[in-house]
Amino acid sequence: MLATDRCHQLDDPWRDGAVAVRFHEEAASTAAVVEAAKERPIHGVLPLGDRPVPLAARVAAALGLRGNPPHAAQASANKTVARSRFAAAGLPVPWFVEVPPGDTEDPRIQYPCVIKPVGLSGSRGVIRADSRAQLDAAFLQVRTLLSRKDVRAARTGLEDTILVEGFIEGREFAVEGVLTAGSLRAFAIFDKPDPLDGPYFEETIYVTPSGLPLDQQSAILEHVQRAASALGLTDGPLHAECRVGTRGVFMLEAAARPIGGLCARVLQFDGAPATGRISLEEILLRHAADADISIYKRESQAAAVMMIPIPKRGLLKRVDGVDLASAVPGIEEVRITAKKDQLLERLPEAGSYLGFIFARGPDSGGLVTALKAAHSRLRFHIETALTIVGA
Repeated sequence: MLATDRCHQLDDPWRDGAVAVRFHEEAASTAAVVEAAKERPIHGVLPLGDRPVPLAARVAAALGLRGNPPHAAQASANKTVARSRFAAAGLPVPWFVEVPPGDTEDPRIQYPCVIKPVGLSGSRGVIRADSRAQLDAAFLQVRTLLSRKDVRAARTGLEDTILVEGFIEGREFAVEGVLTAGSLRAFAIFDKPDPLDGPYFEETIYVTPSGLPLDQQSAILEHVQRAASALGLTDGPLHAECRVGTRGVFMLEAAARPIGGLCARVLQFDGAPATGRISLEEILLRHAADADISIYKRESQAAAVMMIPIPKRGLLKRVDGVDLASAVPGIEEVRITAKKDQLLERLPEAGSYLGFIFARGPDSGGLVTALKAAHSRLRFHIETALTIVGA
């Protein structure tokens, strides 16, 4: 196995620039992997985040392994390109326009709208505006975020690109699955029971199976399949997000990677007795290596995860009540991932979570109640931190 904590590159060249440099880095990294494969054969490639998606596709293509076409992977990682592909395929999309940060005078902008930095993910920098004044304030927040050293260091080539689109009324859902020769196998539809209407869009709870009627679930899966096809994705993990309301199903993204971080632990699979229950990552690794995963089915129990909200900006000193939270019936684990003295930030600046609460049981609704009860028992001690411009 080869792995990297640099996310998008393996040989770590450091140069200034944007899209051209990113392409150069990925080409150099691809060459490094191909060279390494001469001594240690590689049987599969699996991206576990947004930034490695294009590189994973290039490596898979170079080695003749299962994966998405590089052009499709690149399209899935760009919000503007994805919207254009969805629209061309006849999928419902809100109006959208790409503008430089601060260009609030563009006559195409209407209200309410949502601004989204094209080079960021995980709701970072995503802000709703209901008026010109709110849009001006939102752009100021985003300009400050995009000027930070940690954001500039990511060098996606899209750091200064902003997508402005119409706000979509409705509830949000996520779909987790895998594509094989372009065909979607859905592992789960996740309900997001907490409303996500802005001004920021902090995700908290994912729960499956969905409580939607079967016809609406079918409509979501149909739209996810069409979105994947519109992008040209063919083989590998798929994490899709959509909003569903009176106007139908609107795709937000169809990402060629699995659900992020520890959230993947919410999905477990039963298969052959000899293997026992296995994780989503193992399923996807088997698939990437061209193994048959048809015998593996998601467990019969309901499952849910809470991404613990960050209550305020500051330095984390300690978290009390973990044992009390863990004792709530249905709670499987409370995992605090933030470290002592780590700077915590709320959205739209936040780039990580405070931790996760996992739950399993017979009923989806009961798990939502359990997660909220467990969260209420936690006490977060956070010391106010100074804001340093450009940090």
